[in-house]
Amino acid sequence: MLDVTGLNSFYAKAHILNDLAFKVERGDVVALLGRNGAGKTTTMKSIMQLVRPKSGTVTFEGTEITGQPSHRVARMGIGYVPEERRIFTDLTILENLEVGRQDKREGAPEWTVEALFELFPNLYERRHNRGKAMSGGEQQMLTIARTLMGNPKLLLLDEPSEGIAPVIVEQMAKTILSFKKEGLTVLISEQNLHFARMVADRAVIIEGGEKKFDGTFAELEDHPEIRDAYLSV
Repeated sequence: MLDVTGLNSFYAKAHILNDLAFKVERGDVVALLGRNGAGKTTTMKSIMQLVRPKSGTVTFEGTEITGQPSHRVARMGIGYVPEERRIFTDLTILENLEVGRQDKREGAPEWTVEALFELFPNLYERRHNRGKAMSGGEQQMLTIARTLMGNPKLLLLDEPSEGIAPVIVEQMAKTILSFKKEGLTVLISEQNLHFARMVADRAVIIEGGEKKFDGTFAELEDHPEIRDAYLSV
């Protein structure tokens, strides 16, 4: 579904991604792992074309999307949940969800407000509350739910477990596993190896914007030297 090939991305003169290449197959949950500053968020933004790669290609469902406007990438069926969340704080939960609404897409799960409230019961209980009255974990849930209202084929989740309570992290893991059952393809950026192992089929480890490992978690367990070199604090 997603093919990233030879990606080089910069912030001003700083070279962040170095010939990065990996694939995400349809229906898979893939974890993009690495320490803080490894280039995970830049990878997400480069896929969405919020950061324009200097070279390399991003191909989605056989169509190259490199250089396309970000809104067009979203309309093609890629949903992006940024680490910063960026909910509309003066709108209610219901109003935030309506902002994200798009038509059903062929080959993607269809999400309704009712289905999302079943998935996130906390949001249903506070559906008339404004975003600024929500906790960090609730804002994270709302950002994901709003993105799902666009009925994406591929969901990009940037650091979904970052800065939220352990009980919410556990709920988040169950939510991502439910996405997999629905057939949604997911790419997660994570520092939390335990969380990633709970939800993902495969790991791609990056360091300094370069790919250092691409394989299953069982394969990663067979190479503790890789884990210790690129994921240990």
